[in-house]
Amino acid sequence: MKKEIKQKNIENSDKGASKTPAVIETQIYNQKGKSVGKLELPGSIFGVAWNGDLVHQVVTAMQANSRTPIAHTKDRSDVRGGGRKPWKQKGTGRARHGSSRSPIWIGGGVTHGPRNEKSYDQKINKKMKAKALYTVLSEKLRKGQILFIEELALKNIKTKDAVSVIKDLSTIKGFERISGGKKPNTYITIPAKGETLKKSFANIPTVEIDEVRNINPVDLLAFRYIIISQPTESIAFLGGKMEKGNK
Repeated sequence: MKKEIKQKNIENSDKGASKTPAVIETQIYNQKGKSVGKLELPGSIFGVAWNGDLVHQVVTAMQANSRTPIAHTKDRSDVRGGGRKPWKQKGTGRARHGSSRSPIWIGGGVTHGPRNEKSYDQKINKKMKAKALYTVLSEKLRKGQILFIEELALKNIKTKDAVSVIKDLSTIKGFERISGGKKPNTYITIPAKGETLKKSFANIPTVEIDEVRNINPVDLLAFRYIIISQPTESIAFLGGKMEKGNK
């Protein structure tokens, strides 16, 4: 049975809509870490006020939907055997029992144990999910944790070249920590599937690279830094998420 999630938080987040700037200006860099100009970002995506309730609601629902129940116990009807009454009802001086597969017996069924047929799915409206995504992107931008790269390209599949790109980008002020470390801290989005980029960055433990169509609040919150490649195409795609939710 799917649980319905109310949209009450969307109305709350829309209260600050009048304060949302139409355009936000930021720097855009090349993959060498050099500034190549200014980039105008739509305020409807990168200027949304923080709404913790909405983000929590969507993230919790997405995590629930991704659950795959594995643990599975057998109840008394699933355990093999136990069809014969262990001993007669009266006259033995022992307690009465009808089956050796009762939960109070060793080898019997389990009472209230986990079952793999349980569904944790929750419904998330498209508009609600898009709003949560914009909210997280806006907060990341305000904290200076989003880096826009005009293009990310490698000639060959080489981890060495990918590491070199990360080191160059770490020279940008505020992004010094994307290079080094052991835990994943950088999420790179690309507008289209690219095996050269994906395989080159695959062996870098601190970096994850994926197509912008797969971007979601859960992934954004799991990483400290977000690098958006070819922002014009990526932003155009992101803007379409809310349009789809309005249909």
